[in-house]
Amino acid sequence: MAVKDRDRFSTSTRLKLLGEQTAARVYRSQTKRQARRSRLTGRAALLAMVLCSLIVALAYPMRQYVSQRAQIGDVERQREQARQRVEQLRDLKARWQDDAYAEQQIRQRLHYVMPGETGYVVIDPDAAKQSRADRGTADRPWYTNVWDGVDKSDAADH
Repeated sequence: MAVKDRDRFSTSTRLKLLGEQTAARVYRSQTKRQARRSRLTGRAALLAMVLCSLIVALAYPMRQYVSQRAQIGDVERQREQARQRVEQLRDLKARWQDDAYAEQQIRQRLHYVMPGETGYVVIDPDAAKQSRADRGTADRPWYTNVWDGVDKSDAADH
């Protein structure tokens, strides 16, 4: 028994025992990891498949929701612009109902004068130099554009 006790405390016996214990721990941890890994892989695959199918199922309704929200925003903006335009037109209508404003606009736009007044038209010297052909069709009266169109069509026949 003395030999066995002495063997128990020897360095080689302790290293051998330590190596066996370490090997057993490594083997146990590897089997646990493998068992755990195989269980988690199936669960992870199922979870990933469920998440992907949820994403695919919700993608179209979410896209529709976002596009409808954008359309609602556009319609609200248009409604606000229309409301502002209506307010402007109401203000303009109220101004035109005032005789003083109507008289002012008639004098300014149509160059009317009251009896006994003398009307003057000041011509811009740069505008007078500009020839009829140089002016764009939007700057000329409509009847001038019509007559020029008749002239051009008549000239094309010869």
